[in-house]
Amino acid sequence: MKRLTCAYQALSRTFQVIPVAGVRGAKTISTLKASRSFPALFVRGGTSNGLVIERQHLPPQDEWHAVLPPAMGSPDTYGRQLNGMGGGISSTSKICVLEPSNRPDADVDFTFVQVGIKDGVLDLAGNCGNMSSAVGPVAWDEGLVTDQASKVQNVGEKTDYQEALVRVFNTNTSKIIHSRFRVSGDPPVYCHEGDYEMDGVPGTQSRITLSFLNPAGAKTGKALPTGNAVDMLTLPDGSRIKASLVDVSNPGVFVRVDDLGIKDANPVTFNPQSIESDPMLKARLESIRQAGAAMMGLDPKTESVPKIVLLFSDSGSTDVDIRCLALSMGQAHKAVPLTLALCLGAAANMPGTIPAQVRVTKAESCESDPVVIGHPSGTVEIGATVENGHIVSADLLRTARVLMKGQVYY
Repeated sequence: MKRLTCAYQALSRTFQVIPVAGVRGAKTISTLKASRSFPALFVRGGTSNGLVIERQHLPPQDEWHAVLPPAMGSPDTYGRQLNGMGGGISSTSKICVLEPSNRPDADVDFTFVQVGIKDGVLDLAGNCGNMSSAVGPVAWDEGLVTDQASKVQNVGEKTDYQEALVRVFNTNTSKIIHSRFRVSGDPPVYCHEGDYEMDGVPGTQSRITLSFLNPAGAKTGKALPTGNAVDMLTLPDGSRIKASLVDVSNPGVFVRVDDLGIKDANPVTFNPQSIESDPMLKARLESIRQAGAAMMGLDPKTESVPKIVLLFSDSGSTDVDIRCLALSMGQAHKAVPLTLALCLGAAANMPGTIPAQVRVTKAESCESDPVVIGHPSGTVEIGATVENGHIVSADLLRTARVLMKGQVYY
């Protein structure tokens, strides 16, 4: 009996009994205590998904480590995050924390958190372009954006098609992002229905236009942290490899697939699956990434920045300017991290860099044309506005959708 009493007391610390009135009379049910939960939205942003949380519902940032990892199901030595909201891969282990901004040039402050799957480490070193696409619409619908009427305008000749503009300050990179998205109704709310088709996501949605303002030097202060278009990296085993180290939106280490010494490498046979099945290759790629990080003045042990991107000399298609294969958080990415695509698109316009060298130059193309980047799941177009050699903005199109809203228990 004493053992049963102890067990009941342990359960009562997790559950509380509340009265419920029903058509068949009063009864009691048990419910998880609210002290171990917080309100959140589960959202798809681009080709990623994760939680979106208002900062007011979280403890101070130095206590997030006790709340966010278990909410996502980390740490998980099995790498599946079955006990939380994560999906077991880097693109589905993400969190966005939002709050109204006090800055004159922003409506909402956005902090991105990458949650380590196996170790539960919270990484706030960089931003996520895919999840950034969800920030504006969620902030709008959740009432974090004031004076909404002044931020809506008709688009084109369609008087019934309206877009809203939300100015986002990303705290990870201290950069401003302008998010434009479709709204409808009175009062206007985000409308995800549309005819824009995005590779990696089934069906069609309304487009979200993201403009990353003054994206160069997000972490290092310069687009080319070393001042060189190409650097020679020395690896721990004494070997050397050429790389372009570029910091636009997020830092990237760009290397040619040919320079890895892999015979007959092409986008069909050299893919995420082949990388994941080759531990020695993954270890070499990580050593290249860490060497690039050190040369950029970044912490080599921080997994999220910089990321390494492998570039194919042959794009494999007349419709693709550059074909890449990226790694994120130690895993081969099945598409491409969006901030990395922004970095690659900008690097392709920087003379002398490896991306500029492998870019397919079409006879009819001009500098203002978007760069079409091929990745394992399709393509993405990156537009850039350049004035006198300065990158004013980098632009891309995404889609996003709220999948669920409720309480997350941890």
